[in-house]
Amino acid sequence: MKKTRINLVVVLLALSIISLVAVQWYQLASTYNRKEKELREDIITFQDKISFRHEKAEDYRRYMNIVNHDFSVHYKDILKSEFKNLVSTQENITISDTILFNNGVKEDYLVIHGRTYDSITGLSAEQHVLAKDYREIRDVFKGDSKALSGSADSSRLSVELNQKVVQQIFKKAQYINEMMVQAFKDNVIDTPQKKIDPVFLDSIIAFEIRNEHLPKNYSFCIYTANQEAVVFPVVSENYNKSIPFNSQSKVILFPNNTFSNPVYLQIHFPDKNAFILKEMTLPIVGSIIVVVLVLIAFYFMFKTIIEQKRLSELKGGFISNMTHEFNTPIATIALACEAIEDDDLLPSKEKKKFLPFIDMIRQENQRLEVLVESILQSSLLEKQNIQWGKDPVDVIGITQQVVDNALFRVGKDLCEIELLVEQKEAIVHCDKLHFRNLISNLIENAIKYSNGIAIVRVEIKQNEDNVVLSISDKGIGIKKEHLNKIFDKLYRIPTGDLHNVKGFGLGLNYVKRICDGYNWNINVKSVFGKGTTFVVTMKKQ
Repeated sequence: MKKTRINLVVVLLALSIISLVAVQWYQLASTYNRKEKELREDIITFQDKISFRHEKAEDYRRYMNIVNHDFSVHYKDILKSEFKNLVSTQENITISDTILFNNGVKEDYLVIHGRTYDSITGLSAEQHVLAKDYREIRDVFKGDSKALSGSADSSRLSVELNQKVVQQIFKKAQYINEMMVQAFKDNVIDTPQKKIDPVFLDSIIAFEIRNEHLPKNYSFCIYTANQEAVVFPVVSENYNKSIPFNSQSKVILFPNNTFSNPVYLQIHFPDKNAFILKEMTLPIVGSIIVVVLVLIAFYFMFKTIIEQKRLSELKGGFISNMTHEFNTPIATIALACEAIEDDDLLPSKEKKKFLPFIDMIRQENQRLEVLVESILQSSLLEKQNIQWGKDPVDVIGITQQVVDNALFRVGKDLCEIELLVEQKEAIVHCDKLHFRNLISNLIENAIKYSNGIAIVRVEIKQNEDNVVLSISDKGIGIKKEHLNKIFDKLYRIPTGDLHNVKGFGLGLNYVKRICDGYNWNINVKSVFGKGTTFVVTMKKQ
């Protein structure tokens, strides 16, 4: 493998890793932005909720001061006034306290004692009425206006009296209206320091945030309409006036108060980023695992490529040295065979005894030479840096020579080869030696893998663009499961314990490499037990 190809692989792997990291980072950044947007919306919604809760709580606190106001003295005056309206004549009216038990519960009541005197008749009478003792305005709505003792008239008078009192409180008591007006004035005119209790506001935030999917660590600040932080004499530990004002995340603290200047609330979460990253734990861990696994895979892939390159170089060097070393003894054996046949070395009578052995040595030496040459050629093709020749080659002429040599070598009694051509000449541009070896390998395989007499048919056709070479035999054929492997290097079709066909599985691999080098197309069709056909489509240019 060339150094430039190694560098290209390294660059591609680096770009793949960078692209993967960039894609993962983009996905995480998109997820973070989406989570941040969702959290920002949740914070604004939460602040609106706090503003609403705080305003309602402040209204309750403010107006409960009114309804909890002790108006017992004024209440007794109202009772006296209404009692005068209910009794025709009265001399003296007094009110005293008493305690009654209602279903075992002690309750406060007022006893209204009225003494009447008629000067004309000289008759006098007394009237006693029980009325519920209301100390606060809110008790009016909870009180039981039913008398617990006395006559039916007294009970009726008591009920009527209490109803009159309720009407009097809400229709005639001017101090309630004055208190309401004063509360409204205080709410509008008072400064934020007087209207807002930051400790109470902090308690509302702490209570509401427990059930929200938000960071629990927070701080808050209150701003005036001029975007200035409000300074309170007493604040909670979560109040932080140094929080910068953010016009997008603020909320009006009293949204229903349209008369006074607006006061803004802003809640800040310092652990917002950590909260978002915690929400993204699964995507982050998943991305890290993917990147780490890809890095490990690329590392082992690159290590394997380097190791294969080193082994390929070692193998190439070994094959080159081996074939070089084999050529020397092969040449020596060939010279020795020629020397033994010399008449000066052996008499004619003695030579006849050794000639069969000399021929055997020569034939095996030639076969060994062919095998070594095939190994060397396969090694050269594997380097993929050879120069593919583009010389004009006569396909028909070279095919005829190969056929003649095969018939001469095997013998016409063991082999029948038929050459069919449509024209006298078919030219392709390639290396003559490689093309000759291609045809030789295909014809030799057709002869080797035939039972008995080999019957081979070689056909050459051509059109404007291509020359088609077809080599068919009627041999043993190839099973379907082996068809896609016959071009693999060193692959031989298994024949069990039979080893009658010699070879190393290099011939068809060599043929395929030549076809790939010239962008030729080679196809094989075979029926097991009937024969095989190889078709090579060669481009003329």
